[in-house]
Amino acid sequence: MLDVSELMRPEPAFASKPIGRYRDYNIDHEDPIKERVRITYTQMHTNQTMDYVKRKMAEWLSFDKFEATIMEALESLNDLVDESDPDVDIPNIVHAFQTAERIRAVHPNHDWFHLVGLIHDLGKVMAFKGEPQWSVVGDTFPVGCAWANSIVYKDTTFSRNPDTYDPRYNTTLGIYKENCGLDNILMSWGHDEYLYRVLVHNKTTIPKQGLNMIRFHSFYPWHSGGDYDFLCSEDDLEMKKWVLEFNKFDLYTKGGITPDIKELKPYYQSLIDKYIPGLIKW
Repeated sequence: MLDVSELMRPEPAFASKPIGRYRDYNIDHEDPIKERVRITYTQMHTNQTMDYVKRKMAEWLSFDKFEATIMEALESLNDLVDESDPDVDIPNIVHAFQTAERIRAVHPNHDWFHLVGLIHDLGKVMAFKGEPQWSVVGDTFPVGCAWANSIVYKDTTFSRNPDTYDPRYNTTLGIYKENCGLDNILMSWGHDEYLYRVLVHNKTTIPKQGLNMIRFHSFYPWHSGGDYDFLCSEDDLEMKKWVLEFNKFDLYTKGGITPDIKELKPYYQSLIDKYIPGLIKW
């Protein structure tokens, strides 16, 4: 298992551009990528309510939509460009291998971590089964309590979300109790929670640390924005270290070297066979 002494320095040398130029959410209606991102988040923040999340969990967590191997699901990401991401305009499968290979270079002795890097976005397969991207991609946040200040576009995109005005949900704690633990929080619906649940349902042997990286890697208002610690247990706050360690690879490899996917597939197939083999119920 990873040890605290193995954590990387905060600003990784492999970043492909200055650190401050990642996650640029400044509004620019003339920039097609930035405008695409703004529209996606506006739709997300309008529609992701407590009731919506509950409906999507009931719909998707029956695991009866289709069956596919992990590699088949990964290959489908050749046809997906994440509409919420201001840093990439390439198929998601390239990002998957970029993330995995950089983790492999820095943490060569933890093969499960390499696999987490490869598969962390596989929940985005929902976009091929009828889900709009605003219900699949982007930063996640809790529903059932007030929107935190660090949520991107927070001040301009929640005005048409009915939970904004619901007294059950618009206080700091909302329906939750202080330090109740993230296991007891309902997050906006998206690929993080879905893939986490798929892996658990299919009895993966990826360690808990890796599963938490998958489950919370898009929860930027928490792991990078400084919000929502009041909902966390002590275990959650310890787990945050590993989510942040994963985040360095997930974020700063974007725009970097394009790996030779064909050459790398046999290695990663061996990890799939070890940790999550065969047909998976999605």
